[in-house]
Amino acid sequence: MIYEKNKAIWMNIREMEEQDRPREKLERKGPESLSDLELVMLLVSSGTLDRSVNEISGELLDLLDRDEDPDLDRICAIRGMGKAKGTTVLAALELGRRRLRKMGVGATISSPGDIYREVRHYASRHQEQFIVLVLNGAHEVLNIFVATVGLVNKTLVHPREVFSDAIARRATAIAIAHNHPSGNLDPSEDDINVTRRIKAAGEILGIKVLDHLVFTDKGYYSFLEHSLL
Repeated sequence: MIYEKNKAIWMNIREMEEQDRPREKLERKGPESLSDLELVMLLVSSGTLDRSVNEISGELLDLLDRDEDPDLDRICAIRGMGKAKGTTVLAALELGRRRLRKMGVGATISSPGDIYREVRHYASRHQEQFIVLVLNGAHEVLNIFVATVGLVNKTLVHPREVFSDAIARRATAIAIAHNHPSGNLDPSEDDINVTRRIKAAGEILGIKVLDHLVFTDKGYYSFLEHSLL
């Protein structure tokens, strides 16, 4: 796992400056100020004798990026996650899903900035996340999911994974995005080729690809704005 390989970068919560600790940060600035990792750390709450809460939370976040609906066994397979922590995480995920269903469809996408708002929290990931926003005819968000994790190239990013949810939901459009952990916003040749391939597949399926964003926590590059789509 990426979090095991980069073990040295994680600090224990007690080693952080008090103002940077997730709980204190939430109290001061609200939950929207926390990264995904910090939110997961609050759910996990504590580490073990041989693993910090940061490490456990990082591996759990990696699992949630790959599987939006993991079962208790998969969560508890993470070293340091027992049934108590696992059931807390599952309860939080289910509550979030129920609240979203109650609210109805999501935000409307009318500009690259709207896409960025929906995906920006993925910017802190240590691997590239290829994200798909599934949209209805009014360009309201029906679903957001990670299609692949890893380098964006034609081998890993296949139209089958990109369009499967849109087809199931009878969506009329999608927007795609992926983070650049390097911090460089310039699209690679693979990024450009993958975008062309997905756009061509969408034209066959009758599902419009509105835009492709390359993004970091500092900003984004829009293929549409640069006339590459």
